[in-house]
Amino acid sequence: MYFQRNDLTNDQLVHLYQQLLWPRLIEEKMLVLLRQGRISKWFSGIGQEAISVGATLALQPDEWIMPLHRNLGVFTSRNMPLSKLFKQWQGAQDGYSKGRERSFHFGSPEHHICGMISHLGPQLAIADGVALAYKLREENKVSLTFTGDGGTSEGDFHEALNTAAVWDLPVIFIIENNGYGLSTPVNEQYRCSQLAERAKGYGMESIVIDGNNILQVYDTIKGVREYCIREQKPYLIECMTFRMRGHEEASGTKYVPKELFEEWAAKDPIANYEHWLMEQGVLAEETIRQVRESMRQQIEEELRIGFDSKPMVVKTEDELTDMYAPYAARYTLQEGREAYSVQREASRELRLIDAIKEGLHQSMKQHSNLILMGQDIAEYGGAFKITEGFVEEFGKKRVRNTPLCESAIVGAALGLSLEGFKSMMEMQFADFVTVGFNQIVNNLAKIHYRWGQNADVVVRMPTGGGVGAGPFHSQSNEAWFTHVPGLKVVYPSTPADAKGLLIAAINDPNPVLFFEHKALYRSISGPVPEAYYEVEIGKARHVRSGDDISIITYGSGVHWAEDYAASHPEISIDILDLRSLLPLDYDAIKAAVQRTGKVLLLHEDTLVGGLGGEISAWIAEHCFTYLDAPIMRCASLDTAVPFNLELEQNFLAKSRLEETIQKLLQY
Repeated sequence: MYFQRNDLTNDQLVHLYQQLLWPRLIEEKMLVLLRQGRISKWFSGIGQEAISVGATLALQPDEWIMPLHRNLGVFTSRNMPLSKLFKQWQGAQDGYSKGRERSFHFGSPEHHICGMISHLGPQLAIADGVALAYKLREENKVSLTFTGDGGTSEGDFHEALNTAAVWDLPVIFIIENNGYGLSTPVNEQYRCSQLAERAKGYGMESIVIDGNNILQVYDTIKGVREYCIREQKPYLIECMTFRMRGHEEASGTKYVPKELFEEWAAKDPIANYEHWLMEQGVLAEETIRQVRESMRQQIEEELRIGFDSKPMVVKTEDELTDMYAPYAARYTLQEGREAYSVQREASRELRLIDAIKEGLHQSMKQHSNLILMGQDIAEYGGAFKITEGFVEEFGKKRVRNTPLCESAIVGAALGLSLEGFKSMMEMQFADFVTVGFNQIVNNLAKIHYRWGQNADVVVRMPTGGGVGAGPFHSQSNEAWFTHVPGLKVVYPSTPADAKGLLIAAINDPNPVLFFEHKALYRSISGPVPEAYYEVEIGKARHVRSGDDISIITYGSGVHWAEDYAASHPEISIDILDLRSLLPLDYDAIKAAVQRTGKVLLLHEDTLVGGLGGEISAWIAEHCFTYLDAPIMRCASLDTAVPFNLELEQNFLAKSRLEETIQKLLQY
């Protein structure tokens, strides 16, 4: 192994050595503790330390890094105390994630480290978002993210690199090519001779380096960092290395040929660097021995502190509360009064689509750090023209057309959050959220619970049927997300609510999925205050009072119920508009049950797995004594949404509303 010191002083060379050795000795100790049963699991990075350490030291301490589970050297090079790291690995309450996460699945804003999720690929897009924040602020910084050779087969790899290239983002992408994705060798993963060759397809520069040579890693990444800042472009680095242990210790290494271990043992990053330092007269053998012994003693002392954790105190209230970053509405029109019923406020008639546009426009003025992203939202104004004219007023830095890559853009939105930005992503249709599903349910939703990081992201979701758009542009998929703690899900039915809820969603530091019914965009109008105001998320709206039956609904169901009540004055119908689906307003639901004793749950979504089933179960459990009849549900057919308008009308729940109401009344 050839080492080139360039202009590094002896002190710098020694510092690199100490940083390189520290995670190796920690790992050796962890393997002993694993065998003793004192820790439960370990993902070893032995043999790969030079990449983590060299990359981290080549960056500034306040530049974000997105490591994976084999990058202990990132955490130690950012000077995270071993005692607290050890508490983390044990699942102790005083670790970095309060016992809620394992090994390296955690982050630390203080150390500018973003914790991974097990799906690996989503980390890459978060680096895009952080780099975008740096670029918007015109800061001379880069973000850096890791992936393995196996991870380059994921769609997230393609999406993140393509987005970084198209947006000219200062991101360093590092591939740790250790020859195996768990047990699958690289010849079963890809066909190019080097993964770095893929960079050409994205229009970015790349290089292949010896990932076991600490000086080459450090020097290369320092140079690449300067390039990314100067040129405002991304860069791909493939680091060739080898994993000397199993994917994790339980998996073993029987699938690896013995000669590969012998070959790579001779390329050990620490042994070779030590030998070179002694050859250069930088360190003597006795000094190395003393350094190792001192570190081992320090490890024992840190472990003594690490083992001294108090027993876990389980508090259900804390678990529930910590799913969300705290937020209280600040911009209310008048305490205790609904926005749309305030007569003294200046208001005028707006369509639903215009109210959404106004709420978004006012939010852009209110928050200079709010970034809008989506396909065709800039000059074109979006598929439904909601952002038309925005790019002329706010500029393309803040109103950003995106490549066709929903997962990367959701991930980039999370990356913007790490740097204190707000973001709104427009899904062209709610149906397309499936390709960004993982980022939403596993990254956005869980990040605050895992390590206290907020995800200040709103995903706008044009949804619903009734417009003859067929199976892939008409789905009602809100129930998919009401099952995911950490998300907030809202679904307005009136223009006033649409504006107020959108402003509230943007102000809220938690991830909010904002459903907008396409058929209501231009068909529904109502009074909307001119003021900048919030409608509190989690509070239902009592639409009308009645004595015979209560219809609990949301979205288009509100208008179906109102139309039915207007055409049947002989029936006294009580209507509750949920408008927030997560969290639900259980007090309002209970009150609706108490008012009539007969409950109809109405939604456009299909029956099985729809939100009505959950609400029905809650009512049966908590309001049974108030019921005078079985709870009934009226929902759309359990089929895909058909294209033909006659078939679609038969599909929709509205076609069965009359018979369901009559059945409930007759009970």
